[in-house]
Amino acid sequence: MMATYLKSLNCSECQKKISIFRFLTDEELKIMNDNRQEVIFNAGEMIFKQGSPLTHIACLIIGMAKIYIEGFNRKNLILKIAQPGEIIVGPGLFVDYKHHFSVTTIEDAMACFIHVDAIRDVITRNPAFALEMLKQVHESDIKCYEKLINLTQKQMHGRVADALLYLSHAVYKSNDFRTVLSRQEMAELSAMTKESVIRIIKEFRDENILQVEGNRFNILQEEALLNISLKG
Repeated sequence: MMATYLKSLNCSECQKKISIFRFLTDEELKIMNDNRQEVIFNAGEMIFKQGSPLTHIACLIIGMAKIYIEGFNRKNLILKIAQPGEIIVGPGLFVDYKHHFSVTTIEDAMACFIHVDAIRDVITRNPAFALEMLKQVHESDIKCYEKLINLTQKQMHGRVADALLYLSHAVYKSNDFRTVLSRQEMAELSAMTKESVIRIIKEFRDENILQVEGNRFNILQEEALLNISLKG
């Protein structure tokens, strides 16, 4: 099934408004509204493709998506899981107008696309909005730097522990969660092979750190997992 295109509520009436838009005036919201399009996606559909022209930013309204770098030999590295209420904008905005990562839904989702010309117009009009956007972009960069350190300096057990804690704390906000991520995607979140991730998850389960039933995880010993993460 193909993605569905629609345009329902006006931006000023939207109950799912992205937090950054609180800085906008009615006139600026109208600029956004006149240059946007809502799209409904099925799970597994691509929102942005790495290397393609950056003509729009995306505001994720419903559902979740994985943001990842496509490497050599079809090896991907998942940078983060985007959640409802997030604005997805890459470093190519105002630089080379190119997407430097790909974004694919991991469940049914809806996103609102806003043309970069409208973003540029509003940024020049509204310094508070511009500063907030810069803040969000830089916060995302900081998290990527932290992830890079973890992936390059931690052993495999520490990386798997980090992935499980990230899913628990940042994504599902519970130690008992069911993820839609496959084992391959968990491997891409940890920069490892699927086989290594499966083996280490089994070790954590055998040590009674985790309960695992298919894609349902229950972290039984969070302190133990944190220690593994810290020791790398």
